[in-house]
Amino acid sequence: MLVTSTRLIGTPILSMQAGGPIGQIAEPIVDPDKLKIVAFRLTGGVVPRSGANILDVSSIREYSQYGMVIDDIDELVAPDDVIKISEVIQLNFSLTGLKVETKKGSKLGKVLDYAVNSNDFIVQQIIVKRPIIKSFIDPELTIHRREIIEITDYKIIIKDEEKVLKEKAEKEDFVPNFVNPFRESPDFAPADTKTPADKDTE
Repeated sequence: MLVTSTRLIGTPILSMQAGGPIGQIAEPIVDPDKLKIVAFRLTGGVVPRSGANILDVSSIREYSQYGMVIDDIDELVAPDDVIKISEVIQLNFSLTGLKVETKKGSKLGKVLDYAVNSNDFIVQQIIVKRPIIKSFIDPELTIHRREIIEITDYKIIIKDEEKVLKEKAEKEDFVPNFVNPFRESPDFAPADTKTPADKDTE
């Protein structure tokens, strides 16, 4: 299931041992090299020890409409406890707000939001807010991760704007190619259910 980063903010963290919420998501921590959320910074609730407010995504047992389920509050760590997570935190990287350009230098806008797979928290799509001039036609663009060729501290570079716009148009023009068998049709006539014996008595 795809879920946007803005929807993840405020999600309750539920501990099976505590039998209830122990905090909520304040912000995702994104690894720019893997384009993946590796952890979440939490706020509120119960903190087992000073500074232990980081939740490694590998500790999440389940994500649902009720929240993220973990085994125990002791799953939370301090920012410096896990080397890999600490290194990503030190990058101070934020996907939201980055400029988006094509490899030819065409400016597409800025990242407004992004969507991740709730199973592995890998970023699948970035949602781009278009510049004022282009926003009259396309206020937002949704770009799949396969179109991204480079990420820097300041911008994301994608392959081709025309391909993205073409895919967007194809999705909007899509018409399901099926016939609804339950919808009444003027050409539909009920079957003749009378038996030969019934016809003879008429």
